[in-house]
Amino acid sequence: MLEIYGTIAVSLMVIFYALEKRSRHYIAAFGVACLLCAAYGLGIQSYPFACVETVWAGIAFRRWFKTGRENQDSRASV
Repeated sequence: MLEIYGTIAVSLMVIFYALEKRSRHYIAAFGVACLLCAAYGLGIQSYPFACVETVWAGIAFRRWFKTGRENQDSRASV
């Protein structure tokens, strides 16, 4: 069961990464998928994997937040 969860989590991460340029919502979805992968890493007791995926999630959420601010700034200047 844990292998299926890991497969789904990693697949979602790859899909959302490929779609990131289409919408900032995919960036947030990628961050959530990274957290799912981090949980999988904890489940299989692979702590380095869990740490790396948590860092990737932080980077994704930072990019998501930053793209939202850029969109607000561009609307404000019009």
